[in-house]
Amino acid sequence: MSEHRTLAAVDLGSNSFRLQVGRVVGDQIYELDSLKETVRLGAGLDGKKNLSEACQESALAALKRFGERLRGFDPEAVRAVGTNTLRVAKNAPAFLNKAENALGFPIEVIAGREEARLIYMGVAHSLPPSKEQRLVVDIGGGSTECIIGEGLNPIRTESLYMGCVSYTGRFFPDGRIDEDRLDRAELAARAEIETIGTTFSATGWNNAIASSGTARAIGEALRANGWADSTITRSGLKKLRAALLKAGEIKRLQIDGLTADRAPIIVGGFAIMAAVFKELDLSEMAISDYALRHGVLYDLLGRSHHHDMRETTVNAFMQRHQVDRLQAARIEALALNLYSNIAPTSETQLEHERQLLTWATRLHEIGISIAYSSYHKHSAYILQNADMPGFSRMDQIHLALIVQAHRGSLAKAQVVLSRPTDMPLALVLRLAALLSRGRNGAEMPYVKLARRNSGFELSIEKTWLKRHPLSDAALDEEVKQWQSLGIDLRLKRLG
Repeated sequence: MSEHRTLAAVDLGSNSFRLQVGRVVGDQIYELDSLKETVRLGAGLDGKKNLSEACQESALAALKRFGERLRGFDPEAVRAVGTNTLRVAKNAPAFLNKAENALGFPIEVIAGREEARLIYMGVAHSLPPSKEQRLVVDIGGGSTECIIGEGLNPIRTESLYMGCVSYTGRFFPDGRIDEDRLDRAELAARAEIETIGTTFSATGWNNAIASSGTARAIGEALRANGWADSTITRSGLKKLRAALLKAGEIKRLQIDGLTADRAPIIVGGFAIMAAVFKELDLSEMAISDYALRHGVLYDLLGRSHHHDMRETTVNAFMQRHQVDRLQAARIEALALNLYSNIAPTSETQLEHERQLLTWATRLHEIGISIAYSSYHKHSAYILQNADMPGFSRMDQIHLALIVQAHRGSLAKAQVVLSRPTDMPLALVLRLAALLSRGRNGAEMPYVKLARRNSGFELSIEKTWLKRHPLSDAALDEEVKQWQSLGIDLRLKRLG
């Protein structure tokens, strides 16, 4: 990835959409511009977990405005991420197609723990260097991320399915606020936090920090009313609770420091914050102005400076699953060589597809650690379902499909074959694995793959095939498999 002087992050949150533009100076990012649109995407989910048309229209209008600001940006300098609502919405794929057109850039839906990692990265970059362990809690619109980290490195990351938008809609649907509803909301949140409480308490932390809109809104309300200084405190939350109950209804909330856009969802966020304090036994939390979008910017900066978290994850998976690195390197070299002649002409697309292929070659055998039989299926399952820091959910799905298609019946790999970008990757990985089945790297043939009008042509030395009858027979079977699916793969024997 090339180095860029200006980077941009787009956060499609469950409550608001945020755009952050930053200027790169060395290893630091300085804010140039920031835009916010209160979309309430999470509130747009109906009973069947589909985004309503009205909500989609509001979101697309916001993204069009962001797209205008990002016009002229290099695609590699922009990263847009979707969070909890887009993780759970059943019609998210259809919406994302429209959203990408409106924004003008790809949108990644990230897993909860990846969101937590990026949040911590953002918050950590706003703090002075320290060897102390920090607890970071981010209450979003649809999920709450809890992280313990040291320095810039997260140690534990968790994402809980509760947020200010979802809890306000769930426990206060008609806007009424009373003791019973607040108690039920807090107890529900405490039950969620209890699932991570033991491991987090055992890990420990020296100080606690809250990030994102709910934390800032609560902190400002406490400060404006003289209930706390610049932090969130247990005593301050007790006084805010009394003020919420006194109002009795969301529409009657008139609390100094509470903005009009935050008031409709503050009660759900408050219930979660109160539960965090009780369940994790906190007395005070500092407030950070940095959040997910800042972490996305620093993650982008790392990629451009060749500190890509995805590479770290791939290496960790290879080590954990005891991958034969020499074999993986042989297959990687051969697959990239085959792909070089059939790759797309777009530089941006080429780099992304080459990255996917590289990761697929390095990880295609991780399933052997479970069992050799059907190991490609085991590999695909791990890639699709494991937490892979740095990777979007979509990239994990693509990786899993390509890896599953690298051996066995092609008839069972119709999904990957139907995608014009993934199919060539599966083809070259299959061919590279087939030709490297000897696992010794000795006497590899001259081989070249070319596109033809109706498919592909693989050129290979005839003399090598005569010395390797198993590979010769396997290539003939490979040709039949592709042709049975309507893809014309031809074998040209040279010499």
